[in-house]
Amino acid sequence: MEAQPKGMSDAAPFGVYVHWPFCAAKCPYCDFNSHVRYGGIDEARFLAAYLAELAHFAEAAPGRTVTSVFFGGGTPSLMAPHVTGAILEAIAGHWTLDADAEITLEANPTSVEAENFKGYAAAGVNRLSLGVQALDDASLRSLGRLHTAAEALAALMLARDCFERISFDLIYAREGQSLDAWTGELTRALGFAADHLSLYQLTIEDGTPFAALHEAGRLRVPESEAARAMYLATQELCEAAGLPAYEISNHAIPGSESRHNLVYWRGYDYAGIGAGAHARITQDGTKRALSTLRLPEDWLAQVEVRGHGIVSDEPLRARETAEEYLLMALRLAEGMDLSRFTALRGEPLDETRLDALIAEGLLTRNGARLTATPSGRLVLERLILELAA
Repeated sequence: MEAQPKGMSDAAPFGVYVHWPFCAAKCPYCDFNSHVRYGGIDEARFLAAYLAELAHFAEAAPGRTVTSVFFGGGTPSLMAPHVTGAILEAIAGHWTLDADAEITLEANPTSVEAENFKGYAAAGVNRLSLGVQALDDASLRSLGRLHTAAEALAALMLARDCFERISFDLIYAREGQSLDAWTGELTRALGFAADHLSLYQLTIEDGTPFAALHEAGRLRVPESEAARAMYLATQELCEAAGLPAYEISNHAIPGSESRHNLVYWRGYDYAGIGAGAHARITQDGTKRALSTLRLPEDWLAQVEVRGHGIVSDEPLRARETAEEYLLMALRLAEGMDLSRFTALRGEPLDETRLDALIAEGLLTRNGARLTATPSGRLVLERLILELAA
């Protein structure tokens, strides 16, 4: 059995993801479903749509106990606290909300948004995920962020007074960043860390302004070997600070892992509300993959007519469900349960391939538990492709 974070029951967890797709500005590296609306939005109209779509998902997945709620985006800290509260009230009305449910809201650390922290806490949010991204102003400007390093640290201090749990994000392997610069920044960040850090290597995503700059030779990120050295240093520093990696990019004090993200990585069901959200719902023994319209205005219009913004609802074959579990679970330090994989797919992984990858030092096997080694996590895409073949 997988070790559960503090507060998570042994029963199968069920998460609710709420996507707030609006941002004050679009960051040049971001390929998430986020949109800028300079004229503002009709928040009351969007709230009504969120409540309608929640009701639809409650009918599709009745009787569940919600163990986590995650407000993601976009920038959910642009949402008025009373909207957050109304959505949480609706979730508790449709399902049983676990008494110790983890309720996370992503926030940017601008001073304007930080002023709402107390309101979110009063609405029921008990965990804040803060998009710090860098601890120097020059890097923040290059990343398109609207806050300063001083604002980020002030927001962290304010968050400590409002929330039980706090995580913050940093991006490394940025343009011009050396190994020494990153280890110095991370060491400083660990001094401010609470119980969780998300540390992401900058990736150049197709269709973003950074992709265009990179293709034109106007954006140079560290070469693969330099980025690899930064990743390895990240693991070493966080481990020494008592926040080991429990997933490729996520570090936590043991027991303080993100319960909501573990719902995804362990292959459990979750509802996805809002424009561009995804969901996995099991009905009559079949897992279904659902997604909603990406453009907020299109999603809103469809919800107002049909009660939901779902644009795709497909049953997953047994093999697809098993391979999705493989893809997600091998990201975790705890790895995957081979017996569960076999039950999902109806056949085990190929033993010859397993033995070869274990002999190569990329995987370890302990009974029914299969985990990627530190070397294996560096070539995780290759592992997944070979095991799924």
